[in-house]
Amino acid sequence: MKIYTKTGDQGETSLYGGKRVLKNNIQIEAYGTVDELNSYVGLLRSFPCLHQQRDTLIQIQDRLFTLGSALAADAENTKLNYPSLSQKDIVLLETEIDTMDNSLAPMTAFILPGGNQEISFCHIARTICRRAERNVITLNQIQKVDTLIIQYLNRLSDYLFTLSRWIGANEKADEIKWVPKY
Repeated sequence: MKIYTKTGDQGETSLYGGKRVLKNNIQIEAYGTVDELNSYVGLLRSFPCLHQQRDTLIQIQDRLFTLGSALAADAENTKLNYPSLSQKDIVLLETEIDTMDNSLAPMTAFILPGGNQEISFCHIARTICRRAERNVITLNQIQKVDTLIIQYLNRLSDYLFTLSRWIGANEKADEIKWVPKY
C-alpha cells in the first residue's frame, strides 16, 4: 500500500464510505482537529512525569481514534460499520478527574496557562480539544453527530485542565492566578 495516492492533489479527500469532499469541509476540519489533539496526547504520554497517567492517555488516544472514525464516516451511508463511544468512556474521564482533583488545592481564581513544558503542552492539548468540540458542534448543525462525541470532548478538555494542575502540584510548579486589572 502506497502512502501517497495523488487523489487529494486537487483539494478533495474521501470520507469513510467513499464520498468525495473538499479538504476544508467542516467534517474534515472536525476529525482533522481530533487527529491533531491525538498527536498532542501522544506527546504528553512521552513525558516521564506522566508515567502514572500513561494507560489513561493510551485509552484516550484509542477513544480519539474511535470518535475520529465516526466523524470521518459518510453520514449518508448507513451500511458503514465503525466503533463507537460509550458512557463508560466519559465515566473513566470523570473518575480520573476526580482522583486528580482530590489531591489538588481548591481553585480560587482562573489560572494562567504555563508553569513548565509539560503543563504548557497540556494547555495546548486542552485548547485543541475545545476547538475540536466547537468544530463537532458546527458539524452537528449540518448533520447529526453522536452526542457522546460532544460530551467526550467536553469532558476531555476538563481532564486535560485537571491534568495540567496535577502535573504542577507534583512538579511544584507555580500556579499563577489571573488577577483582572480594573
